[in-house]
Amino acid sequence: MNNWHNDFMAEYRRQELLEEAERIRLEKLALQARVRCPTRLERTILTFANWMISKGKQLRKRYEATTVNCGHPPRVASRING
Repeated sequence: MNNWHNDFMAEYRRQELLEEAERIRLEKLALQARVRCPTRLERTILTFANWMISKGKQLRKRYEATTVNCGHPPRVASRING
């Protein structure tokens, strides 16, 4: 008697579920693609880390060049210990 109504409601509900699943998928995709803004603390730490790296490179340039060509053979642990 009302079979057409049950079929119609089942198809309508199926379409609603598919649209909801698609909406959830798009929301997850949008969250993954979102650009994250660093906090003030993170920016400060990053700036400090970059400063340390740049100073470390400058110190390496200054002091490693003199130790590379010093003319002494490399020390081996077996010679040092006896």
